[in-house]
Amino acid sequence: MPAASQKKPSFVTKKIGGEKNGGERKVRVSRLPRFYPTEDKGRKLRSHKKPFSHHKRNLRPSITPGTVLILLAGRHKGKRVVFLKQLKSGLLLVTGPYHLNGCPLRRINQIYVIATKTKLDIKSVKVPERVNDEYFRRLKSKKPKHTEGDIFNTKKEVYAVNDERKEDQANVDRQILEVIRKNPEKKLLFGYLGAMFSLSNNQFPHKMVF
Repeated sequence: MPAASQKKPSFVTKKIGGEKNGGERKVRVSRLPRFYPTEDKGRKLRSHKKPFSHHKRNLRPSITPGTVLILLAGRHKGKRVVFLKQLKSGLLLVTGPYHLNGCPLRRINQIYVIATKTKLDIKSVKVPERVNDEYFRRLKSKKPKHTEGDIFNTKKEVYAVNDERKEDQANVDRQILEVIRKNPEKKLLFGYLGAMFSLSNNQFPHKMVF
């Protein structure tokens, strides 16, 4: 056999002095590590979960364009809103309309709404194409560096609605209000959308039909 293919011995015999030490002892050529790993072979971490951007945007069958929803979370919880469409992120685009209950165009997750059986025919309602997920993302302003004497004089940034949003809100509200006025039960719909949802004694949500 060639010399390269021969295995090197892992132990070497060394002579040891002393009458009661046996004369010789086998010693390892290479020392073993002082600390042992918890596993013989390291596991490869594989994530089988897809990122959020690749998730399927499933929508409950009870939620269709024009369905009146009841909000269960957020600053407008308890209000009834009109569902317009589902955005790419999977969130629902809804509006009050603002003229009736003060709820503007906003996004909300479908797990925080109750779908009612009340529905409007909003086929003629056109939502501006610019109303998407980026439309609702707030821009973070860069804070200027403090100079001497400005540490306590800085004011807290207050959110203000821009003219673009006001124009889109008025445009969508005008179309939805026209749809409600054409409905034979327009008086009931105006009162229904303007009223807050609440439960009284002996009313149980799981026994109610919305």
